[in-house]
Amino acid sequence: MRVLVLGAGYAGLTLARELERRLPADADLTVVNDSSHHLVQHEVHRAIRRPSVADPIQVPLDEALTRAELVVDRVTNVDTDARRVHLAEGETLDYDFCAVCIGAETAYYDIPGLEANSLPLKRLDDAEAIRTRFFDDCTDGGSVVVGGAGLSGIQVAGELAALRDEEGAHTDIVLVEQMDTIAPTFPEHFQRAVRDELLDRGVDVRTETVVESVTGTTVETDVGDIDYDMLVWTGGITGSDAMADERPAVRADLRLDQRTFVLGDAADAVDADGEPVPASASAALREASVVAHNIAAQVAYELTGDPGDFPPRPKPYRFEVPGWIVSVGDGAVAQVGPSIFRGSAAKAMKATVGAGHLTSVGAVSRAVTLVEEEVNA
Repeated sequence: MRVLVLGAGYAGLTLARELERRLPADADLTVVNDSSHHLVQHEVHRAIRRPSVADPIQVPLDEALTRAELVVDRVTNVDTDARRVHLAEGETLDYDFCAVCIGAETAYYDIPGLEANSLPLKRLDDAEAIRTRFFDDCTDGGSVVVGGAGLSGIQVAGELAALRDEEGAHTDIVLVEQMDTIAPTFPEHFQRAVRDELLDRGVDVRTETVVESVTGTTVETDVGDIDYDMLVWTGGITGSDAMADERPAVRADLRLDQRTFVLGDAADAVDADGEPVPASASAALREASVVAHNIAAQVAYELTGDPGDFPPRPKPYRFEVPGWIVSVGDGAVAQVGPSIFRGSAAKAMKATVGAGHLTSVGAVSRAVTLVEEEVNA
């Protein structure tokens, strides 16, 4: 029996490590990822200002996995009817159970000129491109526009503002959001604290501003044009081409069908309470634990269970997180329960989040290095 895990981001690596422990010895486990490393995605923005952070936030998968077979290749298609996965190098893999954890791509919403004239932030190469463009075009003044004020956009704007200040540049950092508030999917008091932190760090925040088209020098919005020297777009996500550019809808058991699960940013999920699940690392990690339980239980039933018994009932996923945290340059904002923290307390919490994840996947030395990077920042 073969279990496939497609992708080794937060959801994929956490799921694979749990399945290594939970699956019966005679079940085969294969992980497919387009890189030989796991990337701590929520720290990628740090590499814009601190390129040295790139090393501790990449974990070699052959160090993190102990039992699973690793295939380094890109998934191009998931045929759920045939239970077959197609890879870019031409190989196909059949499965008995499959978990699709291949993340999402940047969404451009067919806005004219946007994709051609903007830089995304999904990978370390993107962070390097943003840093290079800043030093090439933005240190003598001008304007950087960051489109989309979710957590990623907030962190990019904060990091660029800190880089500007370190370099003594006279660059405007403009954060644009079409909704009437930044971090629109988060609680109101968290939104207010993050906005205050951005303003304190010299970021020009413009909400209720809809990007309609982009040229090589101008972001054209419904409330006027914004000239720019660099445009970074973090305004949303869409499915990967392997999933026909879709994030398929799944309910609380995270199953697309009886043998295929979709989780993390790859899924448009609704939890056990009927609430939409935000695309976030915290959700992906918790979804992975639920899917690991469900796959392991079903595999054990099929391999060793009594055919007369009822199949195991899938465990549902319920979205529950203790709070939220976001870095804004050298500062941070954290919400724990109803309480909001800024300053050194929030910064310390932020340092522990990435380090805690690295420790959970066995990368203890990288966790120590990341804490040192965060504290020194």
